[in-house]
Amino acid sequence: MKNTAKLLLIPALLACATAAQAQSGGSLLVRGGVTTITPNVSSGDLTPPSLAGTKSAIGSSTRLSGGVTYMYTDNIAFDLPLAVPFEHDITGDGAIAGAGKIGTVKAMPATLLAQWRFMDYNSTVRPYVGAGLTYAAFYGARSTSTLTAISGGTPSNPTTLTVDSKWAATVQLGATVQMGSGWFLDACYTYTPLSSQTKLSTGQTLDAKLDPSSFTLAVGMKF
Repeated sequence: MKNTAKLLLIPALLACATAAQAQSGGSLLVRGGVTTITPNVSSGDLTPPSLAGTKSAIGSSTRLSGGVTYMYTDNIAFDLPLAVPFEHDITGDGAIAGAGKIGTVKAMPATLLAQWRFMDYNSTVRPYVGAGLTYAAFYGARSTSTLTAISGGTPSNPTTLTVDSKWAATVQLGATVQMGSGWFLDACYTYTPLSSQTKLSTGQTLDAKLDPSSFTLAVGMKF
C-alpha cells in the first residue's frame, strides 16, 4: 500500500517540478545582467559656420541592466527593460575625423515591448520576438575644449551642447533557456531606428540617424 502511494505521488511531484520551471500565463519573470548599446550613426553635417563635412560619431556603452516580463498568456508577454543610465562618447568624424572626443552624453532609454514567445510554456528553450516603443531620453551632455575650438567658441565662452530626446519604434529578438527551480538565462537583441538633433550654444545644429542596436545577457527567476 505504501509503495502504491509513493508511485501515485511521482506524477504529482513531476508536475510541480515542471510548474516551477514553466513560463506560463500569469508568471512574472525578473532578470538582471548587462547591456551594450551600439549606435549605428549616419551623421549629417554641422551647419555653418563650420568646416564643410564636419560630422560626429557616437561610441558604444555597456551598463548593468535588468527587466521585468509579465506572461499575459502562455505565449503573449509584456516586457519592461531596465538599466543604469548609459554614457556615450561623441567624437569627430568626416572633415574632423581624428579630432578625438568632442563631448559626452547620457542616455536613458525607456522601452515597453509586447512579445510573442514560441514553443510550449514548459519548453527548455523559448525563442521570442517583440515590438514596442522607446523614449530615448538624452541628458547631461558635456562638451570638450576640442568642440569649442571647432565651433568658434572661446575658453571664456565655451561651446555647450544638447541632444534632443525622441520617441521611436523598437524590435526585439531573443530567447530564454530554463535551468530548473525557476531560474533561466535570457539573451536578446534590439534595434531602434532613431534620429535626433544635436544643438550647440553657438546656434549650429547637427542631424544624425543614431539607429542603436543593443545586446543583453541576463540571468533571472520566475515568480
